[in-house]
Amino acid sequence: MTSLSDSAALKRLTFSEDLNTRDYILIKGARVNNLKNINLALPRNRFIVVTGVSGSGKSSLAFDTLFAEGQRMYVESLNSYMRQFLGRMEKPDVDWIRGVSPAIAVEQKVNTRNPRSTVGTTTEIYDYLKLFFARIGKTYSPISGKEVRKDSVSDVVDFILKHPENTKYLLLAPLQMREDRSLAETFKILLQQGFTRIKLQDEVIFIEQLLPADAIPTPIEDEQETEEAEDWDEEIEAEAPQKKKKGSKKTNKEKNIATAAPLSAELQKIQDLIEKEQAQLFVLIDRGIVKQQDESVLFRLADSVQTAFYESDGICRVEIFEPQAEPTVSIFSDKFEADGIVFEEPTINFFSFNSPQGACRRCEGFGNILGIDEELVFPDKTLSVYEGAIAPWRTPKMRSWLEPLLRQGIEFDFPIHRPYEELDQAHKDLLWSGNSYFEGLDGFFNFLERESHQIQYRVLYSRYKGKQTCPDCKGSRIRKEAGFVKIGGKSIQDLVLMPIDELVEFLNQIQLNAHEEKIARRILIEIKNRLGYLLEVGLPYLTLNRQTATLSGGEFQRIKLATSLGSALVGSMYILDEPSIGLHPKDTQNLIRVLKQLRDLGNTVIVVEHEEEVIRAADYLIDIGMDAGRGGGEVIFEGTPSELAENQNQEGSYTAQYLSGRLQVFQPQKRREWSDFILIEGARENNLRNLDVKFPLGVLTAVTGVSGSGKSTLIRQLLYPALLRNLGSTSEEVGKMRDISGSLKKITQVEMVDQNPIGKSSRSNPVTYVKAYDLIRTLYAEQPLAVQRGYRPAMFSFNVEGGRCDNCQGEGKIKIEMQFMADIYLTCEVCQGKRFKKEILDITYQDKNITEVLEMTVDESVLFFKNKPRIVDKLLPLQEVGLGYVQLGQSSNTLSGGEAQRIKLASFLGKGQNSANEHIVFIFDEPTTGLHFHDIAKLLTSINALVDLGHTAIVIEHNTEMIQAADWVIDLGKDGGKKGGNLCFEGTPENLILEKDNYTAHFLRKSLEKK
Repeated sequence: MTSLSDSAALKRLTFSEDLNTRDYILIKGARVNNLKNINLALPRNRFIVVTGVSGSGKSSLAFDTLFAEGQRMYVESLNSYMRQFLGRMEKPDVDWIRGVSPAIAVEQKVNTRNPRSTVGTTTEIYDYLKLFFARIGKTYSPISGKEVRKDSVSDVVDFILKHPENTKYLLLAPLQMREDRSLAETFKILLQQGFTRIKLQDEVIFIEQLLPADAIPTPIEDEQETEEAEDWDEEIEAEAPQKKKKGSKKTNKEKNIATAAPLSAELQKIQDLIEKEQAQLFVLIDRGIVKQQDESVLFRLADSVQTAFYESDGICRVEIFEPQAEPTVSIFSDKFEADGIVFEEPTINFFSFNSPQGACRRCEGFGNILGIDEELVFPDKTLSVYEGAIAPWRTPKMRSWLEPLLRQGIEFDFPIHRPYEELDQAHKDLLWSGNSYFEGLDGFFNFLERESHQIQYRVLYSRYKGKQTCPDCKGSRIRKEAGFVKIGGKSIQDLVLMPIDELVEFLNQIQLNAHEEKIARRILIEIKNRLGYLLEVGLPYLTLNRQTATLSGGEFQRIKLATSLGSALVGSMYILDEPSIGLHPKDTQNLIRVLKQLRDLGNTVIVVEHEEEVIRAADYLIDIGMDAGRGGGEVIFEGTPSELAENQNQEGSYTAQYLSGRLQVFQPQKRREWSDFILIEGARENNLRNLDVKFPLGVLTAVTGVSGSGKSTLIRQLLYPALLRNLGSTSEEVGKMRDISGSLKKITQVEMVDQNPIGKSSRSNPVTYVKAYDLIRTLYAEQPLAVQRGYRPAMFSFNVEGGRCDNCQGEGKIKIEMQFMADIYLTCEVCQGKRFKKEILDITYQDKNITEVLEMTVDESVLFFKNKPRIVDKLLPLQEVGLGYVQLGQSSNTLSGGEAQRIKLASFLGKGQNSANEHIVFIFDEPTTGLHFHDIAKLLTSINALVDLGHTAIVIEHNTEMIQAADWVIDLGKDGGKKGGNLCFEGTPENLILEKDNYTAHFLRKSLEKK
């Protein structure tokens, strides 16, 4: 048996049923989709790459066979509720699979649209951060900046006992007055509770002195306590005789008789002092002398402190009398308060924006609110107030709001001629808040809101409304009180808004004391490990607060990969779908290192991939092909990458031919010339640093740069919506920039060809998207039997009621929602997955019913409808972009992002060919996603065909083959996040490779050297 101790020793395996399943995953007779009864032996605990052209069967092997069987076996191990669905789960079409481990699929699709899902919650880092702050976070008062802490009984006892032996002390509690109780009644109740003295200012007074004799309850005196108290009085009198009153040694009864007449006057005096807030009454709880070793004194002291806290609602006053010194006063509180503010003690939910306890009160944990958008109010920040920077005050009618500022700005030193972007924050705030000379913007918009019953004011008000970052939580989603809790001078709000690389740096430098270190050690290890994995997969520019729904497919997949590493599972089978998507070549080696770490933990890592660096780094390589669809589904190579490189006779493998250099992606010999362009000025959205960028028209332009450098921001948030707005569309919000200019009048249309699904419903499919299905339905409605039955074309649609199956609504599958695991899709029991009612399937064309046509591939359908040129014309663009293997009715749920993008390209190819008098700007977001070298060549041919028709193509891309084929390159960077956003290069690829300190230029040179 082949040894697995050294990956270099791995050779091509010969499938045998006798191979040990502890060392291999065995697949016999796999026939899922287009797989042609293949047998495979996959070595366990290895990094395995499955490659081949698009549609060759890679995903059928990895996901529809291996993962599906792993999931089925997992469900089989669950409880009876879960197992009731097992009988309906389809088993992969395979003779048998042995040695399958628990399977985890990490796909490209961002499968969550929950606005509360963030990078921090997805990676579980935020859960550890909440625990980190709840356990060792310290609360600081926003007024004084002092730490807020509450005192315990032991804190007070320790404070008293740290004084020298025989030091005298008083324990006092502020008297709690009630509105429904007089002062005399309060004193009477104190006596009943056993308290005998109060303190007013610097004087200790017997409560009995202040009450009539008949109002005094008979006390039960403790002779020993009375004796000790008199001794304490004598000592205090000797030290401070001036504060002692005559007659204080008389018995209680004698005192009351002697002072019976003036009692009411004394009580009234105290009442007046309290009402005028000139004095505060304290109840004397206990008094004593510090005895360090006397256990009975310690117990009595602790009990007295507890009583003080209880009687005063949490406040204990300690007065210390040291010899030859003034008495010192210390206030202790068992409340969590400071500077008159009661703070909430940190708990885990206190930092959770998904909990009512922790969510920001204003935005309810979403981070954004609907309010007045500053960018709409000040659309051009280069203008001054005098020049019309304030958009709503530009009209003659509304200028009356501006006039006071222009006339009297000199009175309060406001620079009306200075550009808005150069104003300091105080002046900007003044524009909003206003002053005694003029009403600010806040007052103006409040006026519009009050007058919103008038249509003109309502329209004006709505024009400046938009989503804005919540001013209370600064977009962190957490209640602002959570910002009072800090570690190392930073709150959790500060940390979630930091880029990951800065957060790692902060945590590495944080200083903790021994106690905090002991509590937080394990938590910090988990946080740092998971953040480290995010850095290694090329995501240093993300923040933990970033919404998951805003991530690209590649970013989301790499986040899930980092989460898997953080979970540290062992003995599992990880199946990844092109994790290099959206990754600059600079970060590919880091990704490979992460994948190998996952392998080294004791897992089998199976990656569907086309990236050359990943293919060469694999322990074991499987090449599926040779072609797509019916021409694929065979294992044409399995072994190590070195074997593939050494074997020069792999004529049946496109992968081998491109890796060896025998086949190359076509590169133009001459770049297209251009004269017209679009100019974006002052781009400053997200991390863009006030860029001026030219986009040539009539050529192929590649926008490059590392992940997070600002490519998508520049194209998707600025160029695309700005062009739409120029064409009259207002549906897209334009990011922050000064202006867009150039040959705008030449552009008649702009199309975004991205990787989003081709439809909102899973019933969306290629044949409907390219508008071919309308012709096919009409064709079937024209068949004799359909005419006889009166069927209209709508009867052959699975989007409307009539001919579709009523049970599954034309889906062909039923979704079963599962708790705590992915939903399961089961074949509809009524139509058996055929989508239509039985009577609809009676209608045939050339012996094929409508379901059988939808199951055809594009290649098969072109031949089938060869006598129907109108249908063929609609289908040919799909074939031209390399999607001949895709089924006509394939659900959008099963299409990768790259396939969805190429379907859109196919629809636009037909549109471009029919619009000779138009100039369309086509924007592609990483169109090489999911494409083999052989498919990239086809894609380039299609894009160049559009450009040759006079249109413009702008491509966001990392693939060096695509960059080499471009006429013009715009490179952003140098790095991502806060270190990006600069324009590093504009020019041709030939000039780009001459750049020295440029990541894209470095890898472009390496690619050219290989050729």
